Amino acid sequence: MNVANLLLTGAAREPSRPAWTFGGRSATYAQLTDRVARLAAGFSRIGPAPGDRVVLLLPNAPELVEALLAAMWGGFVAVPLNWHLHPQEVAYVLRHCGARAVVVADETEGAVSAFDGEVSVLHVRGAYEGLFGEAPAPLADVGADDPAWLFYTSGTTGRPKGATLTHRNLLAMALNYYADVDRIAPDSVFVHAAPLTHGSGLYLLPALGRGAVNVISTARSFDPADYLSLLAEHRATHAAFMAPTMLKRLLVAGDQANHDLSGLRSIVVGGAPLYRTDLHAAVAAFGPIVTQIYGQGESPMTITVMPPREWERSGSCGRAFVGVQVRIVDADGTELAAGADGEVCVRGDVVMRGYWDDPGATAAAVRRGWLHTGDIGHLDGEGYLHLTDRAKDVIITGGSNVYPREVEEVLLSHPAVCEVAVIGRPDPEWGESVCAFVVPVPGADVDAAELVEHSRGQLASFKKPKEIVFIDALPKSAAGKILKRELRGEPPRR
Repeated sequence: MNVANLLLTGAAREPSRPAWTFGGRSATYAQLTDRVARLAAGFSRIGPAPGDRVVLLLPNAPELVEALLAAMWGGFVAVPLNWHLHPQEVAYVLRHCGARAVVVADETEGAVSAFDGEVSVLHVRGAYEGLFGEAPAPLADVGADDPAWLFYTSGTTGRPKGATLTHRNLLAMALNYYADVDRIAPDSVFVHAAPLTHGSGLYLLPALGRGAVNVISTARSFDPADYLSLLAEHRATHAAFMAPTMLKRLLVAGDQANHDLSGLRSIVVGGAPLYRTDLHAAVAAFGPIVTQIYGQGESPMTITVMPPREWERSGSCGRAFVGVQVRIVDADGTELAAGADGEVCVRGDVVMRGYWDDPGATAAAVRRGWLHTGDIGHLDGEGYLHLTDRAKDVIITGGSNVYPREVEEVLLSHPAVCEVAVIGRPDPEWGESVCAFVVPVPGADVDAAELVEHSRGQLASFKKPKEIVFIDALPKSAAGKILKRELRGEPPRR
């Protein structure tokens, strides 16, 4: 049940159709399949054995598509990482997953320089290209529950956790796309601007299985003008995956009328809440073609779905995908009636096998087959899910997760910081921004700019605080627990 078989399926349907385009380059399905099979053989030659981890630290590019598919084709485990991560964060993942190889580009080779010799470091303009001389490897015979993709997502402890996604999980996700998101016809063209290491890369799989063209933006960050131009130039049918902040920026750009988007029939939005006003504006600009999805790295892209025909029900994140069960439970695990708020739990073939090398976290998250998401919400009488809070206080900025604990630990490493609490502030562009409330060491002389610069040295750029508020004391309960709910109101200024 190797999920990379989806590539073979697409190649059998459309061997001479472009599988991807990137700037002025392209490759047909037949060419991509040959390169993926040869790269899988090349990976085997340099050391990794089936089940070993291959880390991909690349910006969006064809090499990322090849390496992702080749890892799964060969029975290895792909570990795609956000290429903006700080070297310390990359180092943790490399050690934690026991990587045998890492693929890098010009922008990322510095993040792994200390590991050269410990793992095989393959630069896309160097050793990587030398791997294609091998004879094509056959599609590896793997078990349905063998790991295919480690999706690293931080936890409240501040350390990333590797959600272990199996071949079964990824195939179920692809089938759910076909069942509940949109049909993929022979003329389908997907445009990818979100990271292929995350949601957009997951949606490569159903697109490849149907022989769709995948247009990859060459921009290193989301550019609304570039994106609209790509949609029009390639007569795109599908905006592959967008975070709400990307959709918001498209709407603010307001240049849709100057581009022929008549072929566009699907925009998928997920990764963070989509505000009602933004959904209504999107329908006015593009028509009723927006699908909202709710998922997690632990249940990739697939918990609930709100199809375009139901856009008037904005405020809900839809109903469970086909074959997926959703329920709401209280603190004791008892299922709650419709309308009652509790923790969202999900069960189905899309739920991860567990966290890589972390049995304690796995046991806490997956209980009796149900994934406990940490999100708070309720189901209405018709089965629509309404999220009301995030139990773990995760901050979602621009579609990327920031976990307060890891930011707090970095700020506390500064000698002038006595206490700190990090929360998310509403942000009209990014959804949320990172705000840190800091209690300085008595007599210390420190300003916000210094703390932001301190964070820059240890965190990815999107995780560093956008706002720092100095206060005399953090609000606490009688038990000494910091009351973040009070910080979300108007705080006393120092």
